[in-house]
Amino acid sequence: MTPVCDAIVLAGGRGSRMADPEHSTSPQEVDKPALTVGGRRMVDIAVDAVSNCRRTVLVGPPRAGVADHVVQTRESPAGGGPVSALAAGLRSLDDSADSEHTADLVAVVAADIPLLDSAAIGSLIDSIAHSAAHAVFARDSAGRTQFLLGVWQHAALRSAVAQLDSVEGAPMRRIVPIDHQVIALPDIEDCDTPADLLAARLAAQPSQTLEVADALERIRSSLTPLPVRRIPLQDSAGTVLAEPLVSQTALPAVDISAMDGYAVCGSGPWTLRPDIAYAGSVDIAGLTAGTAVRIATGAALPPGATSVVRDEHVTHDPDGSVRRPSTAAESDDTRRRGEDWLPGTELVAAGTPIDAAVRSLAASAEVFDVTVRGPVRGRIVISGNEIRSSGPLAPGETRDVLGSVLPEYLSHCGIAVVDVTLLDDSATEFRDVLTRTQDLDVVVVVGATGGGAADQLRSTLATLDAKPIVGRMRVRPGGSQITAALPDGTVVLGLPGNPLAAVGTALLTAPAIVDALTGRTVRPPRMGLLSNAADVRSAVPRLVPVNVDGTRWRADTEVRTAHLAHLVGRDALALVPAEISADEPVTILPLPY
Repeated sequence: MTPVCDAIVLAGGRGSRMADPEHSTSPQEVDKPALTVGGRRMVDIAVDAVSNCRRTVLVGPPRAGVADHVVQTRESPAGGGPVSALAAGLRSLDDSADSEHTADLVAVVAADIPLLDSAAIGSLIDSIAHSAAHAVFARDSAGRTQFLLGVWQHAALRSAVAQLDSVEGAPMRRIVPIDHQVIALPDIEDCDTPADLLAARLAAQPSQTLEVADALERIRSSLTPLPVRRIPLQDSAGTVLAEPLVSQTALPAVDISAMDGYAVCGSGPWTLRPDIAYAGSVDIAGLTAGTAVRIATGAALPPGATSVVRDEHVTHDPDGSVRRPSTAAESDDTRRRGEDWLPGTELVAAGTPIDAAVRSLAASAEVFDVTVRGPVRGRIVISGNEIRSSGPLAPGETRDVLGSVLPEYLSHCGIAVVDVTLLDDSATEFRDVLTRTQDLDVVVVVGATGGGAADQLRSTLATLDAKPIVGRMRVRPGGSQITAALPDGTVVLGLPGNPLAAVGTALLTAPAIVDALTGRTVRPPRMGLLSNAADVRSAVPRLVPVNVDGTRWRADTEVRTAHLAHLVGRDALALVPAEISADEPVTILPLPY
């Protein structure tokens, strides 16, 4: 019979050793369980790890965002230590209204083990269920026994706590039973210092290299869309409809003439009146049977008019009347009210970018405010101590060749660049630029993505506990690109430092980021066939410049990435699949010029 296990999660106390001397002046304010790893609070990681237990009690200060089934309580007085917290947890389990019977086991979990999962708890439960031990504890990779990660026989834990004169301030070693076991478990190190936290955040980052299609899909499905806004139509450039564009009026609003001609009443011949119905006139008198009036294109039909006869289908009689010759077609050149659409018609679906055509259509439908996401605002950060934008170059320095051109490529992808800045390769500089993201949606960092001695981006993202989305792609050039989301939602796109690799990666990845942030409808990729596929076949997918070659595309066979010479005079980049065959299509990434 499977034993019944309850859980007590210890999430109180302050981590004085967790203070970051550079960014914190009050160590007592560090709340370890609230710190995040992989975008999740450690307290939530602990609660999730015991999700298969019957009941869960969370001991510590009240916390928002915890699942409703978790009972929250606190030791009294607060800060009484782990044994005091365990006693409070046991009392809460006893008092739980839905308790049917006493659990066989109790899992005890500290909320500072950032890589903990339910498999580890399952291993502890399985171990004690097949032994006579009173408790089973976990041993980490350093050989340390984690007494705040274990599973107890419920009666043994209750007895151990009850035998103490006072639980306040009591150390865990006072209650550890002689009859206990220890099992080694992976990834159960606790977090006590900033170095521990950084190591956990680095370990939580994805290490696998993703295929391009998988990487782009992960970006689209993982990023949080921008907030929805209601804005004037004239301010909507670069935005995407968050709600359908719905007509407010009929078009035409009334019956109008589609041609210059005659508005007539009944069958001809018609007596022609001397007045004329012009577009925009509203005081034209009504027609009676057998009469007609000259009418201009776009003019509203006079009351009583039954049709419009265009000029070329009318002849004039000597008595001043007009008629339709027997040889003329019996057509009616009237545009009837609502012929194009009626009020309440959906004209453009949500997810459509607002371009000139959409703005014109909205004006035609009397829509002057639209509900949108975007525009996506970006900052470009060119990293590298050796990069110079002006002045003579010293030995070992290099010119900034992307700061002035990358905004054009990003605009082509849907990102409006607000500024460009140069950045030295230091952890402090990177942390500063990635924490100054007000009024930004994307920070595009060029360089520092490779993980070398001077490459600070990955470690800084881990320090800030950015949510990793894509760590690497299987493509050349550009495989070292990074996509991550900072805790405030700002997206970081890390591009390789080589100019061609940076541009190619931007054209490949930035559209997926814009899709995710704006809710833009994902369009099928443009596909084409190469006329020289055999010349660019490779074991790894490649980004190569191409030109139109009749009905196909011709790829460059020799490409250098240290400059943009291979984009001069080219029509597009192509994403060439690995081991491409002659008739296998490639993805075409058009250039913005």
